Amino acid sequence: MSVLAHVFEAAGIATVALSSVREMCAKVSPPRALHCEFPLGRPLGKPNDAAFQHDVLARAFALLDAPSGPVLVDHPEVIESDEQPLACALPPRFDPSLPPAVDEARGLRKAYDRQLSRRGVTAVGRVTDADGVPGAIGVLHAIANGADWKEAGLPGGNTISVCHDIRNYYEEAALELVDGPPPVGRAMEDWFYDQTEAGRTILAARAAIKDSGAKFPIWFYMVAGHR
Repeated sequence: MSVLAHVFEAAGIATVALSSVREMCAKVSPPRALHCEFPLGRPLGKPNDAAFQHDVLARAFALLDAPSGPVLVDHPEVIESDEQPLACALPPRFDPSLPPAVDEARGLRKAYDRQLSRRGVTAVGRVTDADGVPGAIGVLHAIANGADWKEAGLPGGNTISVCHDIRNYYEEAALELVDGPPPVGRAMEDWFYDQTEAGRTILAARAAIKDSGAKFPIWFYMVAGHR
């Protein structure tokens, strides 16, 4: 966003950026930025605290009055991360004849449907829908176990989009099952890759595609970049 701020400013549009990583913001030097030393995933600081969130926005918009730039100001309050591991029970095995991740995905369907009914929107749908998620996981399972990824029948033929659909399906189902406050930061991501069969299957399929000699973007962005 700090880089885009320069583009918008060049087009005559005034910008203000909220910074989460001060060193990166200082390096890019957007015209105006308010650095907020808050946990990642909480750009406005305190969940459900409207007064605090309005204060963050007011301080950010006040930077528009600065006579010159670049301007980088620190929000006066530092909030330490209180991130807790996601507590989300996974369904027990139902059909042992299926790959574990496929069986797991089927078991999450009712939770996904309840969340979809409650929210009315879903991020699943780049290359497959909820009905297709178990089959897509089955394809990744086959790839992880030696199938040629080009011939395995990935939905849309797109390694990245199918993994996004699977992860969104799981995370939306988890929001219906989570025990405690909504997850913040990387708690949901860690749960998906470290605790679910689907997450482990995607990591294994990614490694297999990489080892097959596939070009960099095809396998790299199947999971979060830092993994």
